[in-house]
Amino acid sequence: MIEAAFLPLPYPEAAVVDEDTLTEQNLALAASLPERPIVLGGCCCAHVGAVEGLATRFGRLAVTWFDAHGDLNTPESSPSGNQWGMPLRMLLDSGTVSPEDTVLVGARSLDPPEKEFIAATGLRCGLDEVGAALDGVDAVYVAFDCDVLDPEDEVAAYMPEPGGLSVSESTDMLAGIATARPLAGVGLTGLSAHPRNVGALARVCAALGL
Repeated sequence: MIEAAFLPLPYPEAAVVDEDTLTEQNLALAASLPERPIVLGGCCCAHVGAVEGLATRFGRLAVTWFDAHGDLNTPESSPSGNQWGMPLRMLLDSGTVSPEDTVLVGARSLDPPEKEFIAATGLRCGLDEVGAALDGVDAVYVAFDCDVLDPEDEVAAYMPEPGGLSVSESTDMLAGIATARPLAGVGLTGLSAHPRNVGALARVCAALGL
C-alpha cells in the first residue's frame, strides 16, 4: 500500500507525507491540505488527518466512506490489532464527524464488534442512506477504499473482497454525491501498486469533478 501512494495520477502539484507515527501523519496532513485535496494512500488511516483538517473549514462536514470493511474497530475490539481497521471509528469517537453525517457504503466484511457499534450508534449504511447523510451539511469528503470495488473489475486492491461495485457503478454514485453537496476532498486508499489502477482512479476523480 505504501508503494501505491506513488501511483502517477495526472495531477501535477503533489506533496508527500511520510511520518513515523499516525499522530504525526494526521497533523502533517491536516496542516498542509490544499483547498480541495486528493489524498492518495496508503491505508485508510490517510483519511483521518484529511478529515480532521477539513472539519475545521466547514461548520458541518459529511463523510461518505466507501469500503468493503467497516474500519470501525478499536484496539480492544480488533481481531488483528491493525490500525487500518480503525480510522472511521477514530473520526466518530473523536467527534470530528457525527454518525448522522456519515455513511458507510459497500461494506460486506464486518467484524461482530463493528456490527454492534453500527446498531448502537445508528450509523448510516448503504447507498440508500447517502442522501440522508448529506442532508443539511456544508460539504462532503469522499473516503474511497478501492476494495469496495469488485476484484474482478479494473482495480487491484490490497485487500480484495468478492461481490463489490464496478468502477462504472461507483463513478455514477460519486457524480451524484458531487452534485448534491460541495466536495471538500477525496481520499483514494487500499490499493496495490499496479499500473492498471491509474486509469480507474482518474475516472473516479473525474466523476467527482476533479
